[in-house]
Amino acid sequence: MGVSDNSRGLILAMLSSLFIGTSFILKKKGLKRAAAASSATRAGVGGYTYLLEPLWWTGMIIMIVGEVANFVAYIYAPAVMVTPLGALSIIVSAVLAHFILKERLRRMGVVGCVSCVVGSVVIVIHAPQEQTPSSVQQIWNLAIQPAFLIYVAATMSIVLALVLYFEPRYGQSNILIYLGICSLMGALTVVSIKAIGIAIKLTLEGISQVAYPETWVFLAVAIVCVITQLNYLNKALDTFNAALVSPIYYVMFTTLTIIASAIMFKDWSGQDASSIASEICGFITVLSGTIILHATREQETASMAGSITWYNGDPIKSVEDAHFILLHDADYYE
Repeated sequence: MGVSDNSRGLILAMLSSLFIGTSFILKKKGLKRAAAASSATRAGVGGYTYLLEPLWWTGMIIMIVGEVANFVAYIYAPAVMVTPLGALSIIVSAVLAHFILKERLRRMGVVGCVSCVVGSVVIVIHAPQEQTPSSVQQIWNLAIQPAFLIYVAATMSIVLALVLYFEPRYGQSNILIYLGICSLMGALTVVSIKAIGIAIKLTLEGISQVAYPETWVFLAVAIVCVITQLNYLNKALDTFNAALVSPIYYVMFTTLTIIASAIMFKDWSGQDASSIASEICGFITVLSGTIILHATREQETASMAGSITWYNGDPIKSVEDAHFILLHDADYYE
């Protein structure tokens, strides 16, 4: 019996998490070596000496491999399964940091790891079987269905409101502004990349999709969404504490990605209410575990200057300068 598409997607998603989680630790080790070997400015405050460190480059290459595996996973499996499994990279990083970097994994951190694993297992068990479209035109037909067009229109309206009105007024004080833009555009990024991935897969199988204009439309949308997403994620990391940005962004991005994929690709079509409820419970369990893990890391952080605000404008949490973490995310584990 051949391996199902869901199984391929599952394996690729887990390998992606393993590679990405490992890359965090290798880059962190590389950053520490570079800082120890040179008196130059560290990466956390704008230095570039880590570029001469082979271990950092090894971590970067492994991370790229992991991202490619994650990209291919979306071709074979629904986003409702692939996206939450990204939390496993946090577990890999936390465990490796405990043994390699000697960063103690607290009991609540272990609880967070277990929650992520349990939630991931539940999601995998109840994940829907996805039917791969036979052409990019079929994907285009899914993209122009009324329900998804309404979702896209609502998304773009909210993004424009956040960019034009809320960001100038509240961007520096409310963490949800930047992360809202990132997450909304990130969900469109995923569905666009999934479409591109399927087009590439079909082309490699001998059914060329290059001549279809829809392929290039999806590519253009993906490029615009990725640039916008990274731009505002960088702003969020530069303004707020990464210990807050990471879990909030993960929750918002994952939730919106699952919603967008469910609307466009009808991931839950044909499933009974019990399976859908189980997937939602598994998803909530993964989110809870992720938040616990990040909260554990936040408790270990030294006191920081500044404050951010929530809905009512009251200061609730310290922040630090997280500049450069977007490209050098291993700094998160300092």
